[in-house]
Amino acid sequence: MCRIAGAPRTLLPLLAALLQASVEASGEITLCKTGFPEDVYSAVLPKDVHEGQPLLNVKFSNCNRKRKVQYESSEPADFKVDEDGTVYAVRSFPLTAEQAKFLIYAQDQETQEKWQVAVNLSLEPTLTEEPVKDPHEIEEIVFPRQLAKHSGSLQRQKRDWVIPPINLPENSRGPFPQELVRIRSDRDKNLSLRYSVTGPGADQPPTGIFIINPISGQLSVTKPLDRELIARFHLRAHAVDINGNQVENPIDIVINVIDMNDNRPEFLHQVWNGSVPEGSKPGTYVMTVTAIDADDPNALNGMLRYRILSQAPSTPSPNMFTINNETGDIITVAAGLDREKVQQYTLIIQATDMEGNPTYGLSNTATAVITVTDVNDNPPEFTAMTFYGEVPENRVDVIVANLTVTDKDQPHTPAWNAVYRISGGDPTGRFAIQTDPNSNDGLVTVVKPIDFETNRMFVLTVAAENQVPLAKGIQHPPQSTATVSVTVIDVNENPYFAPNPKIIRQEEGLHAGTMLTTLTAQDPDRYMQQSIRYTKLSDPANWLKIDPVNGQITTIAVLDRESPNVKNNIYNATFLASDNGIPPMSGTGTLQIYLLDINDNAPQVLPQEAETCETPEPNSINITALDYDIDPNAGPFAFDLPLSPVTIKRNWTITRLNGDFAQLNLKIKFLEAGIYEVPIIITDSGNPPKSNISILRVKVCQCDSNGDCTDVDRIVGAGLGTGAIIAILLCIIILLILVLMFVVWMKRRDKERQAKQLLIDPEDDVRDNILKYDEEGGGEEDQDYDLSQLQQPDTVEPDAIKPVGIRRLDERPIHAEPQYPVRSAAPHPGDIGDFINEGLKAADNDPTAPPYDSLLVFDYEGSGSTAGSLSSLNSSSSGGDQDYDYLNDWGPRFKKLADMYGGGDD
Repeated sequence: MCRIAGAPRTLLPLLAALLQASVEASGEITLCKTGFPEDVYSAVLPKDVHEGQPLLNVKFSNCNRKRKVQYESSEPADFKVDEDGTVYAVRSFPLTAEQAKFLIYAQDQETQEKWQVAVNLSLEPTLTEEPVKDPHEIEEIVFPRQLAKHSGSLQRQKRDWVIPPINLPENSRGPFPQELVRIRSDRDKNLSLRYSVTGPGADQPPTGIFIINPISGQLSVTKPLDRELIARFHLRAHAVDINGNQVENPIDIVINVIDMNDNRPEFLHQVWNGSVPEGSKPGTYVMTVTAIDADDPNALNGMLRYRILSQAPSTPSPNMFTINNETGDIITVAAGLDREKVQQYTLIIQATDMEGNPTYGLSNTATAVITVTDVNDNPPEFTAMTFYGEVPENRVDVIVANLTVTDKDQPHTPAWNAVYRISGGDPTGRFAIQTDPNSNDGLVTVVKPIDFETNRMFVLTVAAENQVPLAKGIQHPPQSTATVSVTVIDVNENPYFAPNPKIIRQEEGLHAGTMLTTLTAQDPDRYMQQSIRYTKLSDPANWLKIDPVNGQITTIAVLDRESPNVKNNIYNATFLASDNGIPPMSGTGTLQIYLLDINDNAPQVLPQEAETCETPEPNSINITALDYDIDPNAGPFAFDLPLSPVTIKRNWTITRLNGDFAQLNLKIKFLEAGIYEVPIIITDSGNPPKSNISILRVKVCQCDSNGDCTDVDRIVGAGLGTGAIIAILLCIIILLILVLMFVVWMKRRDKERQAKQLLIDPEDDVRDNILKYDEEGGGEEDQDYDLSQLQQPDTVEPDAIKPVGIRRLDERPIHAEPQYPVRSAAPHPGDIGDFINEGLKAADNDPTAPPYDSLLVFDYEGSGSTAGSLSSLNSSSSGGDQDYDYLNDWGPRFKKLADMYGGGDD
């Protein structure tokens, strides 16, 4: 037998009775009987039953272990039976007398055989009925006895019972560990047992909340519990011997955490936003605010109530809204919501638990912001009854007047946007009104030109209304009306010609000075005294003139229908009419002259060149006529050959094929090849007819069997035209100029190359070579070098002042020489190279200078030598037997030397 610490003492006999079972003590073995061993099962429970709570166990004797039995409850909505016979609560409910009795059925799934047993549930006694309990006394839970054999017969174990849950308030202050119950087994008298508990809160997370003394079996809680974290703990108690062998079946212990009011209500949002249309009736739903409480919602700690603490502003009533204290729904309770007066209300909402008990309940607040939305309860109203504007005539897309309205509704909404229309005064639709989206003004605009001479003023009736209709019940008219007075301003307009273009018909060939017509322009400005003058604007052939005052048009040349300026027999001329208004205006008019054809063009042969064979066969020449006139002054044509010269009709014959074509053939059997000019008389069909002798150039050639000419020359090559000859001559002249320019360029290039060669490559210079190998100096006097002569060559004494006795014989002799232009006495540079280059150029341009003279002057080495000059030696004594004819092969530079040594006796 077991006891629960803290349970009422009156429950112990009842629990013992529930555990006691009748056991037959006879020595004979009792036969097994299938069914419930008891007729009624009873259990004592607290008033509040929780979902999933085990209530009691029922046993079913199944003699055939293969039999499958299924349990059912007569109250399936409240109770269910597990396969092991444990009865659980399906839902949480307070136990009443009606629910205290029900039946449990057991049915064989194969044979459908059915058994039943009754269950009676009774409530625990109230605290007033309990005797005073020692607070230091701890109740015990004793493991039930197991089924055992006795004297060879089966002995049934005592009936199981359900241990009531242990209720433990949350947030307990201790001291801890706090003892709850003591668990023990009847076998602890004979055996040394060890007790343990398992489950969440013991050996499973969160571990360590509940502990048990393994020796005494005392179950304790180690710290305060929080129902909001875990509302119920389900533990199992175990008893084993010192070897770890199970000596008792585990028993279930349920610990319920009793809720305390330790959590304030919390709103889901601190600020709630809602809206309601203005003018709403009382009872209109606005919004819902919601708060939650972490405490038990089925207890007073979690039951919330709402109320409005304040309303701002408090107009027109301090109680414009109310709130459902259970659901949090906010509705209107008073009329008079007007957005134009109050656009937004702010409510402070309070939520209190303990069903709103202001003394014991916890509270919290939030803000509800209610926006009053606009409805169209105010029509637009014009700011004036009459608006004025003016517009120049013939102008479009001009804003004439600006219509202004006022509307008390929310700007830039359909209830504020104005729509304008013209209800009268504009039958022809010359005006339109557009709405300015920013200012909501109406812009009266001209969409069709207005003529001052027709309408000088318009009086328009306009109306303004909103994009959406007015709300129901509004007493104002839906629209506002006003008038717009528009004055038309007269402006100077363009003169115009009527009709334009003006078409007249005239025969071509009219002589100059013929009056054709009068082109008159109209001035639309009837109320202005103005004059019009005319000028010619376009006359492609310059055939016409116009009188500037009256617009009379006269010819100044002969009209010719065949002129290239005439298209489709029509000649176009444009004239300008200008008034003297301010500012002056002008208009154009076109005169179209349809020219009638006269027979003023003689027909011509076409083609003008042809070819044929020397014999009449096998081909002929087909010809036609070209006439610039049109019917009836053109074809059909008559073709004939002239009588003179007589060779024409003797050699040729012409045959008319139809009105436009004829055929020219050889009349004689053979005509020598060549170019022949055949005159042909062509007469048109005009009245009177016009004839012309047209020349056809015919090339007579030798033909093959197919009738094709075999001559190389064609008729085109028989003679060159003037243009071809000029072109050929121009090509020849250009070619000659190019050749001449090339020759001049080559000569200039040769001279530049020779000049550069003397400076760059002195080894090839003949004069340098001779001086290098044949000049042996002036002896001792050559040892004194006068460097100043090299730096300033111009300072060398002139030859005329040198003493005659000391002149070198190899220098250039003094005698009368032709005069040449003296070089400019430009200051010499300090570099001797520039001086040598200038002397070289002067020697090259001097035809009288020997090829060695200039260089000898540059290589001047003094005033004389005691050894004398090599020029004084008699060369004939030493070199007379040598042959110097090879000098002639060395080029023009050695010509003088060749003449001196290789010239024979001369």
